[in-house]
Amino acid sequence: MNSKQKISTSLLLALALFTNVFAQNEIKVLQYKVSSPVPVQEPIKIDSTDVNKKKFDDKNLLSSFINAENVLAQSQTLSTDTAGVIFFEKSGEKGKSFRISSFDLESDRYSKAKISVTSTEMLEIYINDKKETSKETFEDSLPGAKSADIDLTMEPYRRYSIVIKSLVRNTDTIKSLLKTSIKPEKKENPAQIRASINGKRKVNINDIIEGHRITGSSLSYSGKYFLAYYNRVLPGGKNSAYIELRELKDNRLISRFEGNTYPRWMPSADKLIYTKDGVGNKDFFTIDPASLEEICIAKGVKFDSYQISPDHSFLIINIREEIPADKGDLKRYLSPSDRAGSFRGRNSLYIYRFAGQQTQQLTFGHTNTYLTAIRPDSKKILFMTGKEDFSQRLLRAGALFEMDLQTLAIDTITTDPYISTATYSPDYQKILFNGNAEAFGGIGLDIKPGQTVNTYDNQGFIMDIKTREVKAITKNFNPSISNGQWAKIDNKVYFSADDEDRKSIYIYDPKTDKYERPELEEDIISGFQVATTAPVAIYRGESAANAYRLYSYDLKTKKSQLLSDPFAEQLAELELSEMKDWNFNTSDGTEIKGRYYLPVDFDPDKKYPMIVYYYGGTTPTTRIFESTYPLQTYAALGYVVYTLQPSGSIGFGQEFSARHVNAWGIATADEIIEGAKRFCDEHAFVDRSKIGCIGASYGGFMTQYLQTQTDIFAAAISHAGISALSSYWGEGYWGYAYSAVASAGSFPWNNPKLYVEQSPLFQADKIKTPLLLLHGNVDTNVPIGESIQMYNALKLLNKTVEFIRVEGENHAIYGYQKRIEWNKTIHAWFAKWLKEQSEWWDALYPERAQ
Repeated sequence: MNSKQKISTSLLLALALFTNVFAQNEIKVLQYKVSSPVPVQEPIKIDSTDVNKKKFDDKNLLSSFINAENVLAQSQTLSTDTAGVIFFEKSGEKGKSFRISSFDLESDRYSKAKISVTSTEMLEIYINDKKETSKETFEDSLPGAKSADIDLTMEPYRRYSIVIKSLVRNTDTIKSLLKTSIKPEKKENPAQIRASINGKRKVNINDIIEGHRITGSSLSYSGKYFLAYYNRVLPGGKNSAYIELRELKDNRLISRFEGNTYPRWMPSADKLIYTKDGVGNKDFFTIDPASLEEICIAKGVKFDSYQISPDHSFLIINIREEIPADKGDLKRYLSPSDRAGSFRGRNSLYIYRFAGQQTQQLTFGHTNTYLTAIRPDSKKILFMTGKEDFSQRLLRAGALFEMDLQTLAIDTITTDPYISTATYSPDYQKILFNGNAEAFGGIGLDIKPGQTVNTYDNQGFIMDIKTREVKAITKNFNPSISNGQWAKIDNKVYFSADDEDRKSIYIYDPKTDKYERPELEEDIISGFQVATTAPVAIYRGESAANAYRLYSYDLKTKKSQLLSDPFAEQLAELELSEMKDWNFNTSDGTEIKGRYYLPVDFDPDKKYPMIVYYYGGTTPTTRIFESTYPLQTYAALGYVVYTLQPSGSIGFGQEFSARHVNAWGIATADEIIEGAKRFCDEHAFVDRSKIGCIGASYGGFMTQYLQTQTDIFAAAISHAGISALSSYWGEGYWGYAYSAVASAGSFPWNNPKLYVEQSPLFQADKIKTPLLLLHGNVDTNVPIGESIQMYNALKLLNKTVEFIRVEGENHAIYGYQKRIEWNKTIHAWFAKWLKEQSEWWDALYPERAQ
């Protein structure tokens, strides 16, 4: 080969290499969704100039509003030529028209790119409904056409909807041309950017926060009508709430109320009762759904909360008074609870009779009193007293009384400190209690010798009022129950229950002492309510792949009917992850249940990083879509997500939940570690060198503790986590009270081994995993000092640690923008350590001089 041939070959190789690099670094949009032309006319010119002394021109037409989403509903798909140019047909009409063209962009990593739109027409460019730039000139041919450029920063797998609004000249002599190219910022590992028009997108944190949702419901006395409560959160965080009154039979809308109206159903009639501001206090009104007639039934009533009697003749109202605080700058604490700000409030009960328009005080004193139930015949009430008592395990004492409303004579029903609610049976011969298994002398206990019951595991009891005999109805029933409704229509009790990782409804029949779980439409059931005089109920339901929906339920046919699904339209846009159950047996034979989510574009032949998530306390990680830690969003970012229910969770039986007490990571950590390893053994698509973990509150503690026990994790996140049990016990507003459950009978002075050896801070030198600490700076549950001291320890030990403080947020992050940025921080940390993509983290938190 001579020298000329060598040079020629080298040039060809270089050209081929250049062409390949160029192809990788420039994406041409080859397909668009395109609307039909929308004619636009110039206005009648009353004057030659506007108020700013400017003449009318085509720029004014370009800025005219047009609803792109509606116009594109009747769009067609048009493809470009090989050069990426699209030729539009003229409308045939004179004058000008709008044409909407759109496509979507998605990147597999945090990246930056330049979008260039070249056209012969004037145009505006919108990204995710926000106008970004415009081109305000016309040209006659593409070679001479100007372009509009946008520098776009793209987050991983987030859809960027690009809308081009063109002002088209309808002439035969000028062709309407359009070309779009995307040039990623050159990096060593360039992003893979995809342009498409399929309309689907992956779920992101905005979908969890924003949108139209149903937040509550209630059913009328006869079951003929219902109320549905809605909230709509718009991009930017603005929200609006409203309430709809509908007829159940045909779902017909009757009326709509503002979100601050708070109507509720009368207990024995199909009428609504609600309040309005009156002179000094509140006025009460009723409204008849059939006629929408509004009647004022009381004026000037003072109350903090109220309940109307079954016969509608009176209100039982609660009025709160405050124990005066010390004057000046020196404040004396009366109790450990005084720091919480609500301790000094004392509640008393009053009765307001409609007939005489008169209020009478029923209870008096500095002890709190609470109404628990009004007897169905309206003659008596049940009320509880409550006060602190540090001699009791749960640090409180109280009693349940029955009061005769005519004589005000009271009968002590029980002084058991372990009950929490009480309500009458329909015939008011029995009382249904909710409490924990230690109530009534421990007749409901079902734990092993040596165990201490987890008092967050709720149980049910029924007392015969006449004989005072009590029956434990959930002793051998694993779900943890709450919110029991003893229905008059069939004399059965309808319980809401934590049922493993679901929230189910169980029907208890006192005659047969048996439970039945109706087959309802969702995994997470909320607000199940049975009508008083009809065999019909209403409920909300949510699952891992959808937001809450509203249903009616026929007690006879056992069928549900969908009433409302306001999130459906937004959900239809989303590509959600596939979820599968996966359980394993530990080395000691315990079955640990769990589930996992696969990336949306899952390929079983690829290796994926994995995120492990676990409970924040003793509550299971339920199958919900709208979670504070939304597992679907993690899967959408390309992770396998594994969540499990380790020992200590309620909903699996008393023995299982009792493992939470005096453990603080014992067994639980081993189960999480074993579960993660076993999952990798059985699922070859997981890259076991790229496993991350995340938890909050008690789960944040678990994150920190896990890193002292294993090095299998490549990244870890602790939100509001506990680093030292003794400081949390003493400094958390409710630390000492939570510890009364989780550390029953153990204190720093009588069990220092627990407080030291189970505290991650005392083993900080063992931590090797890069750890991100997140904490709200006004957290009253787990004070921010828990993260501060772990951060200080790891910094002194020269470990990899980051600490992000969220201003103005408490134990959970609820501020709209702060919640979004907090989630992006989580995503960026995992991208850095599990995908070796640090760009996102570096953009959020650039290096600064110390």
